[in-house]
Amino acid sequence: MRNKFEEQLERLHVELIQMGALCEDGISAAAEALLQNNPGLAQTAIDAEREIDQKEREVENLCIKLLLQQQPVAKDLREISAALKMISDLERIGDQASDIAELVPYVHLEEGTGLHIGDMARAVMVTDSVDSFVKRDLDLARAVYTADDKVDALFDQVKQELIGMIAKDASRGEQCMDLLMVAKYLERIGDHATNVAEWVEYSITNVHPDKN
Repeated sequence: MRNKFEEQLERLHVELIQMGALCEDGISAAAEALLQNNPGLAQTAIDAEREIDQKEREVENLCIKLLLQQQPVAKDLREISAALKMISDLERIGDQASDIAELVPYVHLEEGTGLHIGDMARAVMVTDSVDSFVKRDLDLARAVYTADDKVDALFDQVKQELIGMIAKDASRGEQCMDLLMVAKYLERIGDHATNVAEWVEYSITNVHPDKN
């Protein structure tokens, strides 16, 4: 019975890694689509969001099967319940990457602008947050918190950049608002990656960092 449980738990890990990779692909494609004015890449991010939704359903079903069929002990229950929480955040990350992609037709960045938006996309640590769960690596999970601080600081820089753009040319106000939405989506993606890392910490320590 325990061997069967371990097999299904390993499958859960694989599915989560795949879901995290899809999220990273969506974020990367959406950001590059924006920076390169590339609608084809934007569609890649939108397609990834659909795959993430499907993966969420598959992981949820697997977690329910583990709970109902395998009679997990306390540590296992924490791991499965953490996974159920994590997939909700990962699904939201996919949604927000898709939201960024949908703004691509309305934003045309000139060379040299949008630099910190690209930095924000590279700073979020979605796959690391998932890897920390699979590896039970508390240090890696906590590194995601530090990365989110960087994302927040970059968000503030983007806001200042956009204020400067509007000051130079008020006619770009609408485009700047779209860019601010992009930055906000990326800031929220960082928050969701942090949520995932917090559930990893809970699964390892039985203490949620927000509940101390």
